[in-house]
Amino acid sequence: MSERHERSEGSLWFSVDRARLDVDLIHAFLSEESYWVRGIHRELVERSIANSICFGVYEDGRQLGFARIVTDGVGFAYLADVFVVPAARGRGLGKRLVEFVMAHPDLQRIRRFLLATQDAHGLYAQYGFAPLAAPERFMERFDADALSR
Repeated sequence: MSERHERSEGSLWFSVDRARLDVDLIHAFLSEESYWVRGIHRELVERSIANSICFGVYEDGRQLGFARIVTDGVGFAYLADVFVVPAARGRGLGKRLVEFVMAHPDLQRIRRFLLATQDAHGLYAQYGFAPLAAPERFMERFDADALSR
């Protein structure tokens, strides 16, 4: 996977450089503020970062947003854990972060790109995401307590 995907926009820096990630901030947001993995243990956040392509948006050295992709690089990708810290919202950072994610060179030929969202359907629709065309073909095994054990 390509480790050299970066872009600057004025004072903002978008990067996949893992060394820039503020794991404390990522864990705090996911475990305390997210609706999707509230209570997740730090070691699980660290493991998810280690096994994903991670994207960050930064300003003045501070991380403002995060997203990650789980993929085999060919047939499947899953977009997860997309967030912008509350203090930086209202500036279009979420949209620009998703644009940066979708522009990653290793994701240009993905056959099936999935995500789950409770409230950002309009954002993701701008990038070609739509409800499942054939939901009857999909199944899931969901364990709501898995990440808090």
